[in-house]
Amino acid sequence: MMITSTMSRTEAIRKARRVVVKVGSNILTGPSGLNIEVVRSISAQLCWLCDQEIQVVLVTSGAVSAGMRKIGLTKKPSSIPERQAAAAAGQAVLMMEYEHAFDLHGKKVAQILLTAEDMNSRKRYLNARNTIHTLLDWKIVPVINENDTVSIDEIKLGDNDNLSALVAMMVDADLLINLTDIDGLYDKDPRTNHDAVLLSEVNKMTSELEDMASGAGSSIGTGGMLTKIKAARKATGSGIPMLIAKGSQSGILRDIFNGVNCGTYFRPSELKPSAKKSWIAFTVKPKGTIVLDDGAVKAVMVNGKSLLPSGIVEVINDFGVGAPVEIIDRSGNVLGTGLVNYSSSNIRCIMGLKSTAIEDVLGEKPYDEVIHRDNMSISGTDY
Repeated sequence: MMITSTMSRTEAIRKARRVVVKVGSNILTGPSGLNIEVVRSISAQLCWLCDQEIQVVLVTSGAVSAGMRKIGLTKKPSSIPERQAAAAAGQAVLMMEYEHAFDLHGKKVAQILLTAEDMNSRKRYLNARNTIHTLLDWKIVPVINENDTVSIDEIKLGDNDNLSALVAMMVDADLLINLTDIDGLYDKDPRTNHDAVLLSEVNKMTSELEDMASGAGSSIGTGGMLTKIKAARKATGSGIPMLIAKGSQSGILRDIFNGVNCGTYFRPSELKPSAKKSWIAFTVKPKGTIVLDDGAVKAVMVNGKSLLPSGIVEVINDFGVGAPVEIIDRSGNVLGTGLVNYSSSNIRCIMGLKSTAIEDVLGEKPYDEVIHRDNMSISGTDY
């Protein structure tokens, strides 16, 4: 069962030595496109954090809007090729502005463009993490965005709220700060409800929080408050506190680190999973589903055991060895995610059988388990 953390906002900020800051399109974009003044203001504050011996990773939106201004478009393109072309044209402009803004304070930046495939492949994921860690060691600020030029809807990470949470997990951040165009999380949409109340702190992630969240907020951005809540669920579930604050507020990052009580603070889970289990739980996209009988559900959920072939009753979709799969019970309840030791076709051949029968059926038995416990993240129990 997930345990609510006792880590206060003050403690989280005081202990933060590595911070991921996400800046949304609504903050970076003005009536005529990319807002250079805001880029320079945010960059100056990030440089100030670096001067406080805090390592900074920036996840930034703005490439498409910068490209729209460069090309002369008045609204966000609707087709995939047009959006990708706008991102390609705007990415150079965006990085040029960050390069200049950081240079004014004697700091260097480096661009990293990620795709869902980079996050789903364990090897590519670790390579990206190692690159970011090396840049931080060199006192260079990584500037990260999704590679919109090659991503398509079927394989997109979705939005930079999601990306920022995944990056925070990747680099083992101490704090995730999401700068947006609203003060934080309200109990109802403040744009249509004058009596909406700002929540200063969220102690535990619940389904009710998503009900409070509104949809996408502008024609430029891809996410609204709902995507931020989903990002907070991933970050806090991995033991990383998160703060949502208004990015257009003058000196917002300085205020946060000087103890001003602004925005909405999300307390992290008390029990922090391993980096690998966080990756399995929140980053990879399942390629299929394995259905367990009641005995296997108890063995996995209660007794902390690996998944053996004897407890499997159904395999849904086709996948290869090492693929991430969703684990569910007969009623369809999601129990967790794991990396399989056998392909879907071989699992269908051995499901319901004891491990001792694997070699007789397949001609070899590289593993007793279909999913080893070390490669399994079970909802609630591993946190």
